[in-house]
Amino acid sequence: MAETKTRGNDKATTPNADEPKADQAKADQPKAPGRRRITKRKAVESHARSYFEAIAARDPEAIGEHWHDDGVDEIVPLGVRRGRREIEEFFREMFAAAPDLETTVSRVVAGEKQAAVEWRMRGTFDALPFQGIEPTGRPIELRGLDMLEVEDGKIRSITGYYDGAEYARQIGMLPAHDSGTERAMTGAFNTVTKIRRALNERRGQD
Repeated sequence: MAETKTRGNDKATTPNADEPKADQAKADQPKAPGRRRITKRKAVESHARSYFEAIAARDPEAIGEHWHDDGVDEIVPLGVRRGRREIEEFFREMFAAAPDLETTVSRVVAGEKQAAVEWRMRGTFDALPFQGIEPTGRPIELRGLDMLEVEDGKIRSITGYYDGAEYARQIGMLPAHDSGTERAMTGAFNTVTKIRRALNERRGQD
């Protein structure tokens, strides 16, 4: 700051003409890399949460809007859906099979391009068939994990995991865990396996 003398030899200050230029220079400086990374992570997390809000609302069109047109959705127990239309149709079928389906997000961990989403679903398989299986009227409750890849503000791909065997038990395709029926099935399977092994060993000796 420049100094000027006033009566009584008191000192006063006058604005420095260079200060506005210095402030503007600071404003024009690029953001630090760490700050940019935080902003990208927040954007990815926001998109992931918005996507699961569309699932919770049971809105296939809104779900599709979160995807690139050529996105790939791999649900490990069920297979791969390619393209926005197939993905929307899959969710439309799922919501028609369990109209009361509720989806909640337990946790989201996001990076600059990826996000991991832990979720829970609860509903009743009592309406229309799903993946060729007739409705059984049984309640279902699943927990799973989706790994999202986000590019240019939309989902490029998802790989989803959940316990397919547990789902089959809940809808009645498999017997309950550790039930008498399950133990009987396991025993029968082991018996057949031993017989096949013995036959293969005998053939190898001939």
